[in-house]
Amino acid sequence: MREKALLAFGMLALALSLPPFPLAPCIIIVMTLLTLRGARVSLGAWLRFVSIPAGFLLTAGLSMMFVISSHGISYAPSSLQPVLGLLLRSFAAICCLLFFALTTPLGDLLSALRKLGMPIEIVEISLLMYRLVFLVLETANAMNMAQAARLGQHDRKQQLRSLGLLLANLFPRVMSKACRMEHGLAARGWSGEFHVLQAAQPSSFIRLAWISLLLGLLLLVGVFYA
Repeated sequence: MREKALLAFGMLALALSLPPFPLAPCIIIVMTLLTLRGARVSLGAWLRFVSIPAGFLLTAGLSMMFVISSHGISYAPSSLQPVLGLLLRSFAAICCLLFFALTTPLGDLLSALRKLGMPIEIVEISLLMYRLVFLVLETANAMNMAQAARLGQHDRKQQLRSLGLLLANLFPRVMSKACRMEHGLAARGWSGEFHVLQAAQPSSFIRLAWISLLLGLLLLVGVFYA
């Protein structure tokens, strides 16, 4: 946990504080390789997670390269380099956060937050919200599959009608399941705190040394080209 946090947030600090050329491409390559090869996250899963923020960045970057004036919309050549630097810096930060998010179990993250002194109420609410997000997705997926099995999506009109019915019934279904989950927790004597089993993982001095060396090398590269 400490090694991943040092690597991810150290890279994030370098990406945000130093010039993007040529440091940001180096961070993108390193963090992507560590995520795909080191953590063995599949390429398809990584692309699914990165596509939404990358699309947002691309849309924002394209809009920043044009100027709206009384003569209409015109391209601003002088904005190309700043926009490219901003996109590279932002994408490097996204790669750092994705590495940490895709390789850190929620139990480890909550345990680390407790050790850092975060109030237990905030930690428990975060865990419940995390569970409820997946509860909403599971319920919506089950309702969608049931509609498809009943030929509720064979044409555009039926698809729109089925979507309206799904949205109208999703919230009551989710609230019902959430109430049942609350009753189940109360029946098990829940006192307001989740105790998550976490295996002891001592930090490796060798890994910390290699990570520190990598961060130091990238820091030198960024300072040299600043």
